[in-house]
Amino acid sequence: AESIVRLCDADLFDPGEIGQAGRAAGNPVPALVRALTGKVSATSKDAARHVHRGATSQDITDTAAMLVSRRTLDLILVEVDGIAGACARLAEEHRDTLMAGRTLLQQALPTTFGLKAAGWLVSVLEARRRLRGLRGSGLAAQLGGAAGTLASLGDSGLLVLREFALELGLPEPPVPWHTDRTRISAIADALSLLAGVLAKISQDIILLAQTEVGEVAEPAGAGRGGSSTLPHKRNPILSVTAAANARRVQDLARTLKAAMAQEHERAAGAWHSEWEALSDALALAGGAAANVREATAGLEVFPEKMLENLGATKGMLLAENVTTVASEKLGRLKAHDLVEAACRRALKHGKHLREELLQDAEIREVLSEGEIDAALDPAGYLGSAGSFVDRALKLYRGEEPS
Repeated sequence: AESIVRLCDADLFDPGEIGQAGRAAGNPVPALVRALTGKVSATSKDAARHVHRGATSQDITDTAAMLVSRRTLDLILVEVDGIAGACARLAEEHRDTLMAGRTLLQQALPTTFGLKAAGWLVSVLEARRRLRGLRGSGLAAQLGGAAGTLASLGDSGLLVLREFALELGLPEPPVPWHTDRTRISAIADALSLLAGVLAKISQDIILLAQTEVGEVAEPAGAGRGGSSTLPHKRNPILSVTAAANARRVQDLARTLKAAMAQEHERAAGAWHSEWEALSDALALAGGAAANVREATAGLEVFPEKMLENLGATKGMLLAENVTTVASEKLGRLKAHDLVEAACRRALKHGKHLREELLQDAEIREVLSEGEIDAALDPAGYLGSAGSFVDRALKLYRGEEPS
């Protein structure tokens, strides 16, 4: 064993040569085994007899996929931890920073940037939980031999499998999983979930950074976000590239899910379709996470612009609140009709809703000027926004949300 281990050094082999030779076998393992056996034989012909004993090509590639996935998940989790920390900071710092809540891309009701960041945070925490679970127990060694029985190892099969898994620090599977691709599917699920979370955050940043909105900006840097023809541009390039990566991860995850239907004890093509899809999905998810971490960690927030945009509808964002207050004395339907009519007049004449309400005799019979102003104050119509932020922060800190 020592003779073999000493020669298991990637620097001693030519990946290009092994890859070319692997075309004939449909995978690179036979070429690698021949190359390793040749090197071992030069030092010990007896040891050479034990190279690759009992294993099949898929045992090697599947186990390698688990090791690569574990290493990559560790890197991704570092980035995800950074995103969670950045979102928590934004949520806490901007707990009460007013902005317009938007539904169907239209201003709807007042909210806070802290609540938006808290929403990001909670979704990131869920993605992290899934990734940690996968990293902790979702991966496994693969050693089943030619048809999943380890017959060539005789009575030693289970012992070898146990020691093999221990040596690699991977969980020992109850049975070989050559055509049970639930582990690969679980990786696809976790990466797809993460990609969706990252795409959501990226999309929000892209929209909030639009010239006409201008409520946030990605961290500045020499040459970052520039245009080859427009010197004034400051494109949210971190979020743009993260969103692009996330879209590709979703497609690759679908490929991995589609590969689950495999024939009998060894697949004819479906297994092969996983290789590139898995490695690309891991790399792209990691790249997206790194970009979102950088974007959120250095995100510039402009509360003044948020407040300015909040006034773009000239008070009509608070029409629901005015209706609620007025309905206590007028009834729901009557209050709704009067406020709706005031909104139509304000739109027609380009006035602030406050002006139309103050000029409406029926409204003034039940609401004073002070009551109208209070109803039109966005800070007074945030509902449980602050409490939701607090709950998200408690979740992040490991406390039980109240």
